[in-house]
Amino acid sequence: MNIDQELQERVREEQELQFEAFTNRTALEIGLKLAERAQKERKAITIDITRSGQQLFHYACEGTTPDNDQWIIRKCRVVNRFHKSSLRVGQQLVKSGTTIDQRYYVNPLEYSAHGGAFPILIRNVGVVGTIAVSGLAQEEDHAMVVEAIRQYLKAL
Repeated sequence: MNIDQELQERVREEQELQFEAFTNRTALEIGLKLAERAQKERKAITIDITRSGQQLFHYACEGTTPDNDQWIIRKCRVVNRFHKSSLRVGQQLVKSGTTIDQRYYVNPLEYSAHGGAFPILIRNVGVVGTIAVSGLAQEEDHAMVVEAIRQYLKAL
């Protein structure tokens, strides 16, 4: 896929993957699914789910380090500022040939437009939090989150 197709796919994901409500139990179920998948596939990831500034789920698999926590913080700042997935913002920057600090005047040590953080979107409300994964290539981090949300919503 070219960059325009990638960006269209990110927009489609954000339009599709919206919740009617997002409870503490929702966070637990999605977080546990991500942790189970990581264990089954032997992926060293850190998972974080935060709603309205409250961390509802956090788990670091064996093989992760505190650096993964810092990546999550930086990627989630991007989602919370731009109300888009961190991968989408990164792809928009690539397309425009610029960096996050050049375009938005933010410190790249505090904001990381790399894949892995996705907005918790409530239908007819908007962004209320983030679901994030760190530890893999950015596209794989992003895909793990998207697949977990999609599976959760399909099971309802």
